[in-house]
Amino acid sequence: MKPSRGGAGKTPPIRRAAGWLGPVVVIAIVAVLAIIARPTDKPSGPAAGAAGTAGGQEENPFAGLARRAPGDPVALGEPDAPIVVIEYADFQCPFCGKHARETAPRLIREYVDQGLVRIEWRDLPYLGDESRAAAAAARAAAAQGKFWEFHDALYAKQRRVNSGALNDAALRDIASQLGLDLARFDADRASAVTREAIDQDRREAASMGLTGTPAFIVGDTPIIGAQPYEAFKQAIDKQLDAA
Repeated sequence: MKPSRGGAGKTPPIRRAAGWLGPVVVIAIVAVLAIIARPTDKPSGPAAGAAGTAGGQEENPFAGLARRAPGDPVALGEPDAPIVVIEYADFQCPFCGKHARETAPRLIREYVDQGLVRIEWRDLPYLGDESRAAAAAARAAAAQGKFWEFHDALYAKQRRVNSGALNDAALRDIASQLGLDLARFDADRASAVTREAIDQDRREAASMGLTGTPAFIVGDTPIIGAQPYEAFKQAIDKQLDAA
């Protein structure tokens, strides 16, 4: 991702996949997730401007998930954008990388930069030690205002899972290339605050039965897997038209 910065497991029930689920998943899975209980750790404050009742439609069952915190370093777009896209991802997941490289840039250009969509990141590091280490490192980069640059560097190319490609030295090298204060970076990625932020995201995902990545909540619509741009566009445009 190279956007302008606005605003500021491994198994079912939901599996990792790219291409095995077509855009019909947008409709098929709504009925399942919509009846799941809201997370026990609810984000603070319901979303201002989140989708509610429009034209007789039911209230967005996922509205309470959108945090819309001004200045959130792991979000892109305006806090009051009409649609919030919540992304649950793992930095080692190949399909998350595919989304980051192929689909997200167009979503950012055509919706985020236009003030229509806000993207909020959630950590779901379920693939192993290097996933957890990368999540903590990206949060530490966020503390210095460089989350999305770190995100882009982690997803710039596909690496073998838990191969050492995202070990301590590799993560510090990325931080150094981004000009981060390494002493602060090391302290922040080891901190209890960082650990709790990641754990909160994991608990939120678990409360909906999400065990794999990528998974998205696009306003009121779940989209599972590295779906093509058109699947996101269809869900977003439908909700914008109804607003």
